[in-house]
Amino acid sequence: MNRQRRVLGTAVTALLVSLLLAGCGGGEKENMDMQAAADRADAMLDTTLKAVTPEIRWTHHTWTSGSCTVTRRRKVMTIISEERMGNFLGVIERHWKKNGYRITGVNPDREMPALFARTSDGFQIDLSVGYKGQAVFTVTTPCVEKSDVAEPATVPNGPPYSYGEIPTPNVRSAFWSATTPLGPPAPASS
Repeated sequence: MNRQRRVLGTAVTALLVSLLLAGCGGGEKENMDMQAAADRADAMLDTTLKAVTPEIRWTHHTWTSGSCTVTRRRKVMTIISEERMGNFLGVIERHWKKNGYRITGVNPDREMPALFARTSDGFQIDLSVGYKGQAVFTVTTPCVEKSDVAEPATVPNGPPYSYGEIPTPNVRSAFWSATTPLGPPAPASS
């Protein structure tokens, strides 16, 4: 009976310690404030959008800051056809995996698909496709030290819109807006 109590006590202690460490942040986040976390979120969005070729046009969307977290959003203004949406999602998923993000969820819905991922230090990033194929990237930071947060510094490469007045995608791309499916990859030349 004493052995069972010790094992149970050890398990409960380990669980409490891991919960406390998860709540405190640990690692890189320990000395990170909300502005530094917002900068990291912006950098994650920058590299994700730059991974897409041919280039897509995007603009900033609303961003928020809470008591200890920041959420940054970007809307894609390039029209991505239904025939090319799978390719687009594949580019994003491969980029996230290559950068060490763990895919935590996939919504395979044909009209409104989504991808969800998480970094090892608790940043959550997702891509959701909504009305008329509007792709939106979102990064939510883990809880960090409270601080003021400035507007995103990255200049959008799409048409400038004020927050909240962003139309559905309206920029055509010869590649991403095409309504013909991509064929199978060409065989490698020897």
